[in-house]
Amino acid sequence: MLQCHVAVSQDRNPQQATQVVSRSVHDAFGGAGCDFACIFFSPHFSEDVSSLIEIVQKNLSPKILIGCMGAGVIGGTQEIEEHPGLVLWGLSNPMMHITPFHLTPKKNGEEVALDGLPDIPKEYMGSQTFLLFADPYSTPINELFSLLESHAPGSAAIGGIASGAGSEGESRLILNEHIFESGVVGVAIQGGVGIRTVVSQGCQPIGERYVVTKVDRNVIQELGGIPPLERLERMLKELGESEQQQAANGLQVGIAMDEHRAEFGQGDFLIRGLLGADRQTGYLAIADFVEEGQTVQFHIRDAQAAGADLTGLLSEERAASLGNPPKGALLFSCNGRGQQFFQTSHHDVALVHQHMGMLPIAGFFAGGEIGPVGGKNFLHGYTASMVLFYDAPDITS
Repeated sequence: MLQCHVAVSQDRNPQQATQVVSRSVHDAFGGAGCDFACIFFSPHFSEDVSSLIEIVQKNLSPKILIGCMGAGVIGGTQEIEEHPGLVLWGLSNPMMHITPFHLTPKKNGEEVALDGLPDIPKEYMGSQTFLLFADPYSTPINELFSLLESHAPGSAAIGGIASGAGSEGESRLILNEHIFESGVVGVAIQGGVGIRTVVSQGCQPIGERYVVTKVDRNVIQELGGIPPLERLERMLKELGESEQQQAANGLQVGIAMDEHRAEFGQGDFLIRGLLGADRQTGYLAIADFVEEGQTVQFHIRDAQAAGADLTGLLSEERAASLGNPPKGALLFSCNGRGQQFFQTSHHDVALVHQHMGMLPIAGFFAGGEIGPVGGKNFLHGYTASMVLFYDAPDITS
């Protein structure tokens, strides 16, 4: 039987904080033991990571421990921002098969590769989930996703970019008793547990969908045979005053992930930023490459849209998992979300509890969120990426 527990401390003393959370998780499991633990901590504890690990190992003795530093941390019912915070999340389930690894950046001239991905047993190929925490300064993200796709095609990746570091070499990544300042720490979870992911990109569609009819890499030149800027200006004129204001502050472009869908809804678009427009040509530049024949739709991103998007996805997840509620979750929210964005505290974690029940949740505010959209793994911004753990067997994604 799968068990999860989370403990949170805002004690400024790193040793006292770690004693409290590690004993709490240990006591919650009784004699069951901890098979997998995640630890997240604010930059206030960056110089004390060795003692944090030592105390967790002594009090809890998890078979696998992974974690990182975040500009803010998420635990239980709280999102702790700009204050000391330490979160320890534990899972007890001896049926799970978990493979830990550290991906080391290797420079070859101007290119950077990653080395260290473990072999995936054939019986788990395509059914495993990768949980990843990456250093922002040394990790080649495109190489990371290419590596996963080539070695473990069809796998889902969830996690985030460690945050809170001011410069290169200040990140803190944890894997068992080791501390890393670069690369990626991760685990491959295979079997014995049901896993589903929720990736809320925080946007709502506006206007119509258009087919890209002319493009040069990330510069869209025609949408349905008409310059995209002209399409955009026409659409904005048809919006109400409030939507126009929303678009002025948070206009995005959604790229359809499956051209063969009869209808498009939440989660069917990969959201990318609008980088700029050329009034003379009518071209629009976006923050990703697009191909001719792909469908795009403009989207709005603001607090209201972000809340509505997460609410909708959680409602779908709750309906899909009816009769088999999740036992725990890990949540990675963009450091651009939180109280400043939503003008309220604990927004994302509160919505999860509202729709999924009072399950143990842990995570951190990331400098970029990792999660699958349309069956492919991407790095996102202003996103909430979440992995939910269920008793197996379940309706696995």
